[in-house]
Amino acid sequence: MGPRLADIARHAGVSEATVSRVLNDKPGVGSDTRKAVLTALDVLGYERPARLRQRSAGLVGMVIPELENPVFPMFAQAAEGALAQRGYTPVLCTQTPGGISEDEYVELLLERNVSGILFVSGKHADTTASHERYQALVSRRLPIVLVNGYTESIPAAFISADDREAGRLAVNHLVALGHTRIGFTSGPERYVPVRRKLEGYHQALAEHGLDGDDLVQLSLFGVEGGHAAAGRLIERGVTAMVCGSDIMALGAIRAARQHGLRVPQDFSVVGYDDSQLIAFTDPPLTTVRQPVNAMAMAAVRALCDEIAGHSVSHAEYVFDPELVVRGSTAAAPATVPGPPASGSRLDVPSALRRDPQDVTPGV
Repeated sequence: MGPRLADIARHAGVSEATVSRVLNDKPGVGSDTRKAVLTALDVLGYERPARLRQRSAGLVGMVIPELENPVFPMFAQAAEGALAQRGYTPVLCTQTPGGISEDEYVELLLERNVSGILFVSGKHADTTASHERYQALVSRRLPIVLVNGYTESIPAAFISADDREAGRLAVNHLVALGHTRIGFTSGPERYVPVRRKLEGYHQALAEHGLDGDDLVQLSLFGVEGGHAAAGRLIERGVTAMVCGSDIMALGAIRAARQHGLRVPQDFSVVGYDDSQLIAFTDPPLTTVRQPVNAMAMAAVRALCDEIAGHSVSHAEYVFDPELVVRGSTAAAPATVPGPPASGSRLDVPSALRRDPQDVTPGV
C-alpha cells in the first residue's frame, strides 16, 4: 500500500497539499517543512520516491557493538535525542556475536542513502583491523564520525574519552587509600581505549614509585572476563583492581567473594563508564564516569555540521572522565589476604564462557 497523504500530513503537522508538493519535488516549500515531511515518511515506514532518495537528509546510521553493556544504550539514547532535535531519524545498528557485521550494516545503510554514519567502538578502535572501510566512505564524501578509538589514517572527526586520565584517576584513588598491590584488567590490548587506560595505569603507578608489570591481566570484555582476571590477580596478592568497564568490575567483585574476600574491606574494585544502575549494586560501585552525554552531543554536532557542508576539523576531541567514589573501595587491609588453599582454582563457569572472536570492546 502506498503512503496516505493524510497520515504523513498529520505526522508532519502540515497540509496534505504540502505533502504532495514535497513528494513531487515541487518548489514553494521551506527546507524545514520539507525535512519534516521526509522524516515523517521515514518514521511511518514508507519508501521515498526515487527522485528524493539522493537527498535523504533525514536518515543517520548509528553502528554500535551491542546492547548488553549498559553504556551503549546510554550513548544511543543520548545521540538519538540530539539527532531528533536536528530533524534526523537515527537508524540503529547493533552487532551481536555471530550476527550482522559492521561492514554488512554499512552496506545496508548505504542502500538506504543515509546522510552520515556514527561509529561507536567499531573496527576503527582495533589497531589490527583494516581501516580501508572508513577510507572508502570518506572517498564517497559520506560524513562519518568515530567514537572511542583513534587512528591518523582516517580523515574524520573522532570523539574520545581521555582513557589515560581514567587509568590515572583510578590508580591515584587506590594509592590514596593505601593500596600498593593494584591490579589492572580490561579487554584485549589491540583496542586503542585499552592501550590508553593501561598507559595511564602504569604512569600513575610510576609516579608513586610502584610497579605493576606483573599485575596486569587482560581478558575478555564482560562479566566473565573480569571474573577470570580477578581470580588470577588475587592469587598474586593484589588488594585492589582497576577494571576497564563496570561490567568487568562486577565480575571482579564476584571472584573476590568466591575467594572469601570482603568488598571493600579486604579487596577494592574500581570500574569504568558509570553506566545505569551501577550506583545500586552491592556494594555501590566506585567507578570512573565516561562523559557519555557530552560525547554523544559532540559527535552528533560534528556529523550534522559535516552533512550541512560546514568545515569540520578531522582531529580527535578528547573529553575528561570523572572519578565517582562509592562503596566498592576502602583503605587497604592491614595484612594482605593470602592466596587460596593449595589445589583450589578459579575458573570461568562453562555457562559464561564465550568465544573471544564474539566479544566486542567497551566504549
